[in-house]
Amino acid sequence: MYEKVKNLMVPIAKFPLISETATLAGAVIALERAQEDYVSGKREQRILLVTDSENKVVGKLSPIDVVRGLEPNYDKLLNEQTSTFVGNFDYVIQSMRNQSVLWAKPLDDLCTTAKDVLVRDFIQSPNSSQIIDLEESLNNAFHMFVMFRHDSLFVMDGNKLMGMLRFSDVYREIGRRIKETCRL
Repeated sequence: MYEKVKNLMVPIAKFPLISETATLAGAVIALERAQEDYVSGKREQRILLVTDSENKVVGKLSPIDVVRGLEPNYDKLLNEQTSTFVGNFDYVIQSMRNQSVLWAKPLDDLCTTAKDVLVRDFIQSPNSSQIIDLEESLNNAFHMFVMFRHDSLFVMDGNKLMGMLRFSDVYREIGRRIKETCRL
Protein backbone atom coordinates (compact mmCIF):
# COMPACT_ATOMS: atom_id res chain seq x y z
CA MET A 1 0.00 0.00 0.00
CA TYR A 2 1.08 3.54 -0.77
CA GLU A 3 0.43 5.31 2.52
CA LYS A 4 2.91 8.14 2.02
CA VAL A 5 3.50 10.54 -0.82
CA LYS A 6 7.09 9.32 -1.26
CA ASN A 7 5.85 5.84 -2.15
CA LEU A 8 3.64 7.02 -5.02
CA MET A 9 5.56 10.02 -6.36
CA VAL A 10 7.51 9.95 -9.61
CA PRO A 11 11.20 10.87 -9.15
CA ILE A 12 12.31 14.13 -10.72
CA ALA A 13 14.83 12.37 -12.99
CA LYS A 14 12.00 10.75 -14.99
CA PHE A 15 10.65 14.05 -16.29
CA PRO A 16 11.68 15.79 -19.49
CA LEU A 17 13.07 19.30 -18.98
CA ILE A 18 12.74 22.59 -20.83
CA SER A 19 14.66 25.79 -20.19
CA GLU A 20 12.82 28.89 -19.07
CA THR A 21 14.59 30.69 -21.95
CA ALA A 22 12.87 28.51 -24.57
CA THR A 23 10.38 30.30 -26.78
CA LEU A 24 6.67 29.63 -26.81
CA ALA A 25 7.22 27.83 -30.13
CA GLY A 26 9.91 25.68 -28.49
CA ALA A 27 7.48 24.90 -25.68
CA VAL A 28 4.82 23.72 -28.13
CA ILE A 29 7.34 21.48 -29.91
CA ALA A 30 8.68 20.10 -26.62
CA LEU A 31 5.17 19.34 -25.36
CA GLU A 32 4.33 17.54 -28.60
CA ARG A 33 7.56 15.51 -28.40
CA ALA A 34 6.88 14.61 -24.76
CA GLN A 35 3.37 13.49 -25.68
CA GLU A 36 4.64 11.39 -28.61
CA ASP A 37 7.32 9.79 -26.42
CA TYR A 38 4.71 9.07 -23.74
CA VAL A 39 2.24 7.50 -26.17
CA SER A 40 4.97 5.40 -27.84
CA GLY A 41 6.23 4.15 -24.47
CA LYS A 42 9.66 5.82 -24.77
CA ARG A 43 8.97 7.97 -21.73
CA GLU A 44 6.82 7.55 -18.63
CA GLN A 45 6.04 11.24 -18.26
CA ARG A 46 4.60 13.94 -20.44
CA ILE A 47 4.81 16.75 -17.89
CA LEU A 48 7.66 19.12 -18.77
CA LEU A 49 9.59 20.62 -15.90
CA VAL A 50 10.97 24.13 -16.43
CA THR A 51 14.57 24.84 -15.36
CA ASP A 52 16.41 28.10 -14.77
CA SER A 53 20.01 28.94 -15.74
CA GLU A 54 21.31 26.93 -12.76
CA ASN A 55 19.29 23.88 -13.88
CA LYS A 56 16.97 24.26 -10.89
CA VAL A 57 13.32 23.35 -11.49
CA VAL A 58 11.21 26.50 -11.26
CA GLY A 59 7.87 25.20 -12.50
CA LYS A 60 6.11 22.87 -14.89
CA LEU A 61 4.78 23.39 -18.37
CA SER A 62 1.46 22.15 -19.69
CA PRO A 63 -0.71 22.99 -22.69
CA ILE A 64 -2.76 25.45 -20.61
CA ASP A 65 0.45 27.32 -19.83
CA VAL A 66 1.11 27.67 -23.56
CA VAL A 67 -2.37 29.12 -24.04
CA ARG A 68 -1.72 31.42 -21.07
CA GLY A 69 1.49 32.47 -22.84
CA LEU A 70 -0.61 33.87 -25.66
CA GLU A 71 -2.08 36.30 -23.13
CA PRO A 72 0.77 36.93 -20.67
CA ASN A 73 -0.89 40.05 -19.23
CA TYR A 74 -3.94 38.08 -18.11
CA ASP A 75 -2.14 36.84 -15.00
CA LYS A 76 -1.34 40.39 -13.99
CA LEU A 77 -5.05 41.12 -13.88
CA LEU A 78 -6.27 37.96 -12.18
CA ASN A 79 -4.48 35.48 -9.98
CA GLU A 80 -5.57 31.88 -9.44
CA GLN A 81 -7.66 32.60 -6.36
CA THR A 82 -9.61 35.48 -7.86
CA SER A 83 -10.08 33.75 -11.21
CA THR A 84 -11.67 30.81 -9.37
CA PHE A 85 -14.00 33.26 -7.63
CA VAL A 86 -14.94 35.35 -10.63
CA GLY A 87 -14.97 32.36 -12.98
CA ASN A 88 -18.54 31.79 -11.85
CA PHE A 89 -19.62 35.27 -12.85
CA ASP A 90 -19.60 35.66 -16.63
CA TYR A 91 -20.75 39.24 -16.38
CA VAL A 92 -17.62 40.19 -14.42
CA ILE A 93 -15.34 38.56 -16.98
CA GLN A 94 -17.23 40.06 -19.93
CA SER A 95 -17.07 43.51 -18.37
CA MET A 96 -13.34 43.15 -17.83
CA ARG A 97 -12.87 42.00 -21.44
CA ASN A 98 -14.81 44.98 -22.75
CA GLN A 99 -12.73 47.42 -20.71
CA SER A 100 -9.33 45.86 -21.32
CA VAL A 101 -7.15 45.40 -24.37
CA LEU A 102 -5.48 42.41 -22.72
CA TRP A 103 -7.76 40.05 -24.60
CA ALA A 104 -7.45 41.91 -27.88
CA LYS A 105 -6.78 39.14 -30.42
CA PRO A 106 -4.25 36.60 -29.13
CA LEU A 107 -4.72 34.23 -32.07
CA ASP A 108 -4.01 36.92 -34.69
CA ASP A 109 -0.33 37.26 -33.76
CA LEU A 110 0.56 33.60 -33.14
CA CYS A 111 3.79 33.61 -35.13
CA THR A 112 5.14 36.76 -33.50
CA THR A 113 4.17 35.54 -30.06
CA ALA A 114 5.58 32.06 -30.67
CA LYS A 115 9.06 33.38 -31.45
CA ASP A 116 9.18 36.39 -29.09
CA VAL A 117 7.61 35.16 -25.84
CA LEU A 118 9.83 33.07 -23.57
CA VAL A 119 8.65 30.35 -21.22
CA ARG A 120 9.79 32.42 -18.22
CA ASP A 121 7.38 35.19 -19.33
CA PHE A 122 4.33 33.05 -18.59
CA ILE A 123 5.34 30.08 -16.46
CA GLN A 124 4.07 30.16 -12.90
CA SER A 125 6.18 29.09 -9.95
CA PRO A 126 4.46 26.55 -7.72
CA ASN A 127 2.55 28.08 -4.83
CA SER A 128 2.03 26.48 -1.44
CA SER A 129 -1.10 24.64 -2.60
CA GLN A 130 1.03 22.80 -5.20
CA ILE A 131 3.76 21.65 -2.80
CA ILE A 132 3.64 18.65 -0.50
CA ASP A 133 6.25 17.11 1.76
CA LEU A 134 7.77 13.75 0.93
CA GLU A 135 6.59 12.28 4.25
CA GLU A 136 2.97 13.50 4.03
CA SER A 137 0.20 10.94 3.89
CA LEU A 138 -1.69 10.24 0.71
CA ASN A 139 -4.79 11.41 2.59
CA ASN A 140 -3.31 14.92 2.75
CA ALA A 141 -2.40 14.78 -0.95
CA PHE A 142 -5.95 13.64 -1.73
CA HIS A 143 -7.35 16.67 0.11
CA MET A 144 -4.98 19.00 -1.75
CA PHE A 145 -6.05 17.61 -5.13
CA VAL A 146 -9.73 17.98 -4.24
CA MET A 147 -9.42 21.46 -2.75
CA PHE A 148 -7.09 23.07 -5.28
CA ARG A 149 -7.76 21.00 -8.43
CA HIS A 150 -4.13 20.65 -9.49
CA ASP A 151 -3.08 17.87 -11.85
CA SER A 152 0.15 17.27 -9.94
CA LEU A 153 1.98 18.33 -6.80
CA PHE A 154 5.66 19.15 -6.30
CA VAL A 155 7.08 16.71 -3.73
CA MET A 156 9.71 18.29 -1.51
CA ASP A 157 12.19 17.02 1.07
CA GLY A 158 12.90 20.23 2.91
CA ASN A 159 14.00 22.65 0.17
CA LYS A 160 14.89 19.94 -2.32
CA LEU A 161 12.50 18.88 -5.08
CA MET A 162 12.32 15.09 -5.10
CA GLY A 163 9.58 14.40 -7.61
CA MET A 164 6.00 14.94 -8.64
CA LEU A 165 2.84 13.37 -7.34
CA ARG A 166 0.40 13.10 -10.22
CA PHE A 167 -3.34 13.15 -9.72
CA SER A 168 -3.64 10.26 -12.18
CA ASP A 169 -1.54 8.06 -9.87
CA VAL A 170 -3.55 9.02 -6.80
CA TYR A 171 -6.76 8.34 -8.71
CA ARG A 172 -5.45 4.95 -9.82
CA GLU A 173 -4.65 4.11 -6.19
CA ILE A 174 -8.15 5.19 -5.12
CA GLY A 175 -9.66 2.92 -7.78
CA ARG A 176 -7.44 0.03 -6.74
CA ARG A 177 -8.45 0.43 -3.11
CA ILE A 178 -12.15 0.67 -3.90
CA LYS A 179 -12.04 -2.51 -6.00
CA GLU A 180 -9.95 -4.34 -3.43
CA THR A 181 -11.73 -3.16 -0.29
CA CYS A 182 -15.26 -3.20 -1.63
CA ARG A 183 -14.64 -6.44 -3.54
CA LEU A 184 -15.98 -5.15 -6.83
